[in-house]
Amino acid sequence: MDKKRIDNVFGFIFLLAIVIIIYYFFSDERFFYWAFERHQNILSWYIRPIFIIPIILGAYFKSFSLIFLSIFSLFTSMFWFPVPDKVDGKVISFLNFEKEYLTSGWATDKVVIIFTILLFFIFLIYATWKKNWKLLVSVILIGATLKVVHSVFFSGSGGTSIIKPAVTGAILCIIGVLFIKNRNKNNS
Repeated sequence: MDKKRIDNVFGFIFLLAIVIIIYYFFSDERFFYWAFERHQNILSWYIRPIFIIPIILGAYFKSFSLIFLSIFSLFTSMFWFPVPDKVDGKVISFLNFEKEYLTSGWATDKVVIIFTILLFFIFLIYATWKKNWKLLVSVILIGATLKVVHSVFFSGSGGTSIIKPAVTGAILCIIGVLFIKNRNKNNS
């Protein structure tokens, strides 16, 4: 079996794993609350945006397995860390909002949010695939900005707890993009 075919097979396996973990997350209440308990550990808030970099690398190398492994890691990293001993009140407030938001049924705003998230990933991958670095940086900045605006607008002051991780993640992603771009330029 050639490398591209193997990559496609593993890409499909990780895509399937994403669908399964999302289904399990929303269908098993105990798992849902277990994951959110661990998501109180803000290390997960800082690591999640960093998974944008391997998604970009996957698109750069046109590797479906790396793209979908990275998206799987981004989703599951919310529960990689132990429950913290102390949790900031704003973090608790924001996560309570998120839990309520995710379990309160479908409405137009949620459809728009899901569509926006899908567009973010599509444009992220497309911009990298085409090596359109300006578009890629714009997508990262717009994504981080929309995450913050949505969080603050819908959850109030608790949403401000996402600002630092979102800004830090955006900065690290842009540094990663610049590194990849310069490496690409040097290899041309």
